[in-house]
Amino acid sequence: MNLPADASRLASLNPWRYSRTAVFLHWTLAAMLVLTTAIGLRMMAIEDEPGSAAWFDLHKSVGLVIASFVVARVLWRLTHRPVPLGPSVPAWQVKLAGATQGLLYVLMVIIPIAGYVGASYSKAGVRFFGLPTPAWATPDHDLAERFFDIHSALVWVLVALVALHVLGGLKHLLIDKDSIFQRMWIGRRS
Repeated sequence: MNLPADASRLASLNPWRYSRTAVFLHWTLAAMLVLTTAIGLRMMAIEDEPGSAAWFDLHKSVGLVIASFVVARVLWRLTHRPVPLGPSVPAWQVKLAGATQGLLYVLMVIIPIAGYVGASYSKAGVRFFGLPTPAWATPDHDLAERFFDIHSALVWVLVALVALHVLGGLKHLLIDKDSIFQRMWIGRRS
């Protein structure tokens, strides 16, 4: 298949792309983070209503799945370093992108841990799609609430960083047209 002229030009500017595994982990985690955030907002809106426990259990279950994907993603990233951004990207943008991505990784590790610890100290405990997980903590409402507060606050920091990450990607796609966005896009490999 022949690439359109613009695609050929972009490929020649920076032909390196993330591996299929990295792309899969990136977009799967992105979708799961959006899903669990939506579930979290819904569960908090109906927290005291009948049936809300199912939303809490779903949120915890998806959170545990996310935690396992985060472990896989961190391990993959540590063993598969990306090619640095090209010289056409100003140094301040390279530093901002690196700091943003680093903080995204830190938050993707800390947020599920804070949620899990908080849930472990709650009376409900942690269930994985209906299956109870080992209880290692005695219920402590105040301690659970402290961890839930940390979990919630960090989610909003994550939302802000994801917005910055998305805006940066869209800038490269729509304004700079420099192939940086295509490095992580789902599309075909040339």
